[in-house]
Amino acid sequence: MTMKTLRAHSLHDFGAGPLADLRARLGDEVVLTVGGVDQAIPDAARVGVLIAGRPQRAHVAACTSLRAVVVPWAGVGAATFELLRAFPELALHNLHHNAGPTAEHALALLLAAAKRIVPSDRRMRAHDWKDRGSGQTAVCLDGERAVVLGMGAIGERVARLLGGVGMHVTGVCRAAAPGEQRGGVPVVGVDALAGALDGALVLVVCVPLTDATRGMVGAAELALLAPGAVLVNVARGPVIDERALFAALQGGRLHGAGLDVWYRYPRPGEERTPPSALPFEDLPGVVMSPHRAGSADATERLRAAALADVLLALARGVAAPGRVDVARGY
Repeated sequence: MTMKTLRAHSLHDFGAGPLADLRARLGDEVVLTVGGVDQAIPDAARVGVLIAGRPQRAHVAACTSLRAVVVPWAGVGAATFELLRAFPELALHNLHHNAGPTAEHALALLLAAAKRIVPSDRRMRAHDWKDRGSGQTAVCLDGERAVVLGMGAIGERVARLLGGVGMHVTGVCRAAAPGEQRGGVPVVGVDALAGALDGALVLVVCVPLTDATRGMVGAAELALLAPGAVLVNVARGPVIDERALFAALQGGRLHGAGLDVWYRYPRPGEERTPPSALPFEDLPGVVMSPHRAGSADATERLRAAALADVLLALARGVAAPGRVDVARGY
């Protein structure tokens, strides 16, 4: 019988089908147990990897042989970073299985906002044809400049999609060498953000939320964009200054925005929470989405495949994908 080289426990419920797929991918190299956050971890002293979106100190402390924590989605919460700083010996990983669906959703939000699809759809349902022809201005993207802020797994895909609709794309990342490209897209460092934004018609925000990126896009940055520009945010709401964004949209400086991430979120059981202190819902150029960009029919299958890659790498003692720098925040 093959020796099991790694024990992993998941607090995330994958569902029967994806769980079976995950275990099939792991084979004999990883023993995987699954349980709820309020359940005892089986054979906790031998667990080497904890899979948890929001691990608690008790979970980590119970696993005395723990080597790594895997957050089973993209992005890590502030509470998890705070916890893991107390355990510097532990590796932290997250998954980028949602990069494809999120990039697709970003493109959908961009096109919907640029072409004013939602208000036109509402009028057409009332048999109102006023948007036919020149009744409603739609922004043409072909041949125009776009900026993708954040060139990680999602940002690189977004950049390729924008190139596919004929846009000239510049990526912005933490640092870039002169003439550097990623995925065939030219990139510049964040110190060159202002120059990249100057006159751009589209801005898609894909950076993680950290102390360095909070409020990164404010009134000054929005003013650099071309008049009538379109903004999409699939990162985190507070990367963009809330009031500056609302003012730019309300005043017509921006043609529209597609927003999947927000400034207020509902508590459990509260599903009718305003997503902002400001009435974005009153702005016809805004396409509103309830933080669902990474959700698709293939999400759990993609999650299982990405998690298997991480677990198998950890079991084999090789560099595992999705390593997160706890000090940097991504």
